Amino acid sequence: MSDKVTKTDAEWREQLTPLQYAVTREKATERPFTGDYEQTWDPGTYACVACGQELFDSDTKFDAGCGWPSFYAPVTREAVAAEADHSHGMQRVEVLCARCDSHLGHVFDDGPRPTGLRFCINSAALRFKPGSERA
Repeated sequence: MSDKVTKTDAEWREQLTPLQYAVTREKATERPFTGDYEQTWDPGTYACVACGQELFDSDTKFDAGCGWPSFYAPVTREAVAAEADHSHGMQRVEVLCARCDSHLGHVFDDGPRPTGLRFCINSAALRFKPGSERA
């Protein structure tokens, strides 16, 4: 993992679109089935829209039918962080970019093998890097 990225609120607002800012910095959620990457199946890597850290590989993406891009594992365990989320009267596990603390989505234990996990991630928190652009 690269060095931690820290910016002021004004710097994040300047860099990100209003939707990207709402999702990554304010923990909003895009409406289901509206994200750019929900039905993207090309080979490549999904990186954090805020800092560029690689988060998920297309090889781990699957169609969960939930309306958001879903992956069964991050590229490395160190790429993402998780913390308890008790908002909206629910018990969930929030997924964050470990490099810049951007909100990405949530992880659930109803995914496929080999992990049994479903990382349910907002498209607005991601930037897709086609296979030829992978680091």
